[in-house]
Amino acid sequence: MSVFFKYVFVLLWKCWFFVVFGCYLLLFSPFLLVVTARQSWYGVFFKGIRIWASLILWTSGLGVKKEEAIPFDLSKNYMFIANHTSILDILLMLVITKNPFVFVGKKELGKIPLFGFFYKRTCILVDRSSVKSKASAFRVAQNRINSGLSICIFPEGLVPDDSSVILSAFKGGAFHLAVAHQLTLVPMTFLDCKKRLPYILLKGGPGVLRVRMHPFIETTDMNASSAAALKQQCYDLLYSDLISG
Repeated sequence: MSVFFKYVFVLLWKCWFFVVFGCYLLLFSPFLLVVTARQSWYGVFFKGIRIWASLILWTSGLGVKKEEAIPFDLSKNYMFIANHTSILDILLMLVITKNPFVFVGKKELGKIPLFGFFYKRTCILVDRSSVKSKASAFRVAQNRINSGLSICIFPEGLVPDDSSVILSAFKGGAFHLAVAHQLTLVPMTFLDCKKRLPYILLKGGPGVLRVRMHPFIETTDMNASSAAALKQQCYDLLYSDLISG
């Protein structure tokens, strides 16, 4: 019987989470509609969605704990990367990062009602099956970097369909961009997003979302041929961290 009530609780909590997500999105929509009208207002938009993400997590009973946090230089742009297992990854990245950044993500998210509208206006969409789309996304990302913004990419590309996968193979885009623009690369491990809100109906629940920030990686002395080694270095770092917990 206790298992039954556990499943009921999980279902009710997940319903609550998505209701909260949608309600706050509706509440913030007038503000978002205004501040996404011009690219020069992106800084204001970013502050707003950080508040939006924080409210969703707080109202859903999800706390945030930074382990081994390293301070950011607000005058610098970075390349932020982390493992990708849940919709919580997006919210968590917004909450823990004060430097304005742009997400590079899959174009399919642009189809989500209302959320997709703002996603398409502010993020860099990429069809990973299209070489042309990836090249276009790379150019747009370069323009955003040149305007002073940081970039966030989940280098796995997609959330794995198989929940037993610890960490999918990394794509190379984040690392090529970081090297090309000599961005400081910030690897992070999100330790609990998969546990709290997995893509499995009867699993999940409120609790703490731990973030482990690793030492920043400078790319100033790297060249294009260094990107593959950098990708492997970051993959090994996050994989070992996920294994150890």
